[in-house]
Amino acid sequence: MAERKFDRDSEEPAKEFEEVVVSINRITKVVKGGRRLRFAALVIIGDKKGRVGFGTGKAKEVPDAIKKAIEDAKGKVVRIPLVGDTIPHEITGIFGASSVFLKPASQGTGIIAGGAVRKVFELAGVSDVLSKSLGSSNHINVVRATFNGIANLRTKETVEELRGVVIGGRKYGTN
Repeated sequence: MAERKFDRDSEEPAKEFEEVVVSINRITKVVKGGRRLRFAALVIIGDKKGRVGFGTGKAKEVPDAIKKAIEDAKGKVVRIPLVGDTIPHEITGIFGASSVFLKPASQGTGIIAGGAVRKVFELAGVSDVLSKSLGSSNHINVVRATFNGIANLRTKETVEELRGVVIGGRKYGTN
């Protein structure tokens, strides 16, 4: 069985990830007897050390929907390749009609992003990035487009390893 970590002051286990609820949508299904009300939650989790994930959940009550979304997010955690406090290169993530342009920023710039994209990078621990959301502003599609861009990021070292070459000339200390 996995060992559980506890904080000194409380009896609850220490949380591995921080959670942020991005949106809660009310869903109404019209049936013969009237309307059936449910809720859909979109949650982003992250450890502020380069790992971040998102999840969705539906339930009859809001807290249950949030719990389901958090469990879904824990299964979809990805690691962001970082260069200092920013991303390695420009990229555009696309999902459906939403596209999110991501660009590395110099130190001290901060997170120039709106809404869901800002929350993704805050929870991932990225402190300098520029972004622009284009197309549809649907929260779920914007988050999925952001994660599509993150999934396609590569560091210089990763590309060198994949191709089996040295990019940008010889490495220092080699002949």
